[in-house]
Amino acid sequence: MLAIILGFQLAGEVISRSLDLPLPGPVAGLIGLVGACILRPRLADAIRPTATGLLSHLSLFFVPAGVGIVAHLDLLRTHGIGLAVAVMASTVLAIAAGALAFTAVARLTGTEEPQALKDQGRE
Repeated sequence: MLAIILGFQLAGEVISRSLDLPLPGPVAGLIGLVGACILRPRLADAIRPTATGLLSHLSLFFVPAGVGIVAHLDLLRTHGIGLAVAVMASTVLAIAAGALAFTAVARLTGTEEPQALKDQGRE
């Protein structure tokens, strides 16, 4: 089943490079995999154990990012403060945008707080 996941990643890489998309190949492959799982739910059931195993070792996927940081320490020394400010500001803005979107959807649907929270208050 790992071959299916890697096959979608390879297909995404080929599509991304051949069409010169501004999208990383693995992301294009993941979009294809999600689409295939929606069209064929049995595929999702088949790859679920492998995907769960990969997710349980997700921290290993951050090793290349750590190596990249060490390889570009001079860049971090030069632009580290600006990068830190940009990361923090974008995080705050993303949280604020999520909260505003949630509030807007809650108002549009007529529910100010989720039903589960209302039920907890009655107990």
